[in-house]
Amino acid sequence: MRLLAYLALSCVMLVMDHRGSWLSEVRHQASVAVQPLWWLAGLPSRLGTSMRNDAATRSQLAEDNRRLRNELLLLTAGQARLRVEATENARLRRLLGAVEQGNLEVQLAPILDVDQDPTRQRLLLDAGSRNGVREGQGVIDAGGLLGQVIAVTPSTATVLLLTDLDHAVPVIVARNGVRLVVYGSGHPDRLTLRSVPLSADVEVGDVLVTSGLGGRFPPGFPVGTIAELAPDDSRAFLTGRLTPAAQVDRGRDVLLLRDVVVPVTTADLEAAAAEREAAERAEAEAAAAAAGEQAADDAGEPGAVPSPAPGAVPTPAPEPVR
Repeated sequence: MRLLAYLALSCVMLVMDHRGSWLSEVRHQASVAVQPLWWLAGLPSRLGTSMRNDAATRSQLAEDNRRLRNELLLLTAGQARLRVEATENARLRRLLGAVEQGNLEVQLAPILDVDQDPTRQRLLLDAGSRNGVREGQGVIDAGGLLGQVIAVTPSTATVLLLTDLDHAVPVIVARNGVRLVVYGSGHPDRLTLRSVPLSADVEVGDVLVTSGLGGRFPPGFPVGTIAELAPDDSRAFLTGRLTPAAQVDRGRDVLLLRDVVVPVTTADLEAAAAEREAAERAEAEAAAAAAGEQAADDAGEPGAVPSPAPGAVPTPAPEPVR
């Protein structure tokens, strides 16, 4: 009975609400009252969705960051390699320019290894007797003379650099032709001059080139520039420090000169002989002048007997008459 009463009351209320809409305001107020409950009920779902979205976004950002970092490393490495290749290309162009300018017959040889001994300045080339390399060949780069080949195997060749302590090369001053000898210092950034006469016309800034004497190196290749001159310990000669013309400690390729032997001409021998005779003549004249001054000093002293001239035969004293 109670259920039937409730059903009847519900039907009456539905009909009255349909005709008079008097329960609309009650429903609206009830909806506003239960709104916080609906928000609290949906809060766990919203929090879970937000956490899932944040985790996905963070993971995606980390992945993008790692990918972009790898791409940046690859691009940086590629750019560095391009810079190296550009530098090497420029160096090879300078080598080619030196070859074309000098009309030289050369062979390009890559550097295989560098001697790690600090007391030795040597290179190992990736070219040997099978490639036509021979002992004694001069080695150059775009700057000038680099050294010479001292040992050859079928596949490799050893180069003794100018800066090695065991190396010496005859040179001339490009400005005036004064002949000197340049020695290695054991350091890749300098060469040395020894026993330079004080009267030699040599100045800081002079460029030294190969003289061709000895037949080992062709004449005219730059060797170095004089950076410093100073008297030695005896104060009788000068010593000098040179900056090498070649890039001894750089590059990946060198040029081997095809023409190994450069004969010394008769003009060179005659010039050397004439210079030696002139030096001997000057020494003899200086000695004669010194002897004449000494004789004049002796003749000026009281009671001194004049000494005969050098090479004169003494006249015997006359015998007394009996």
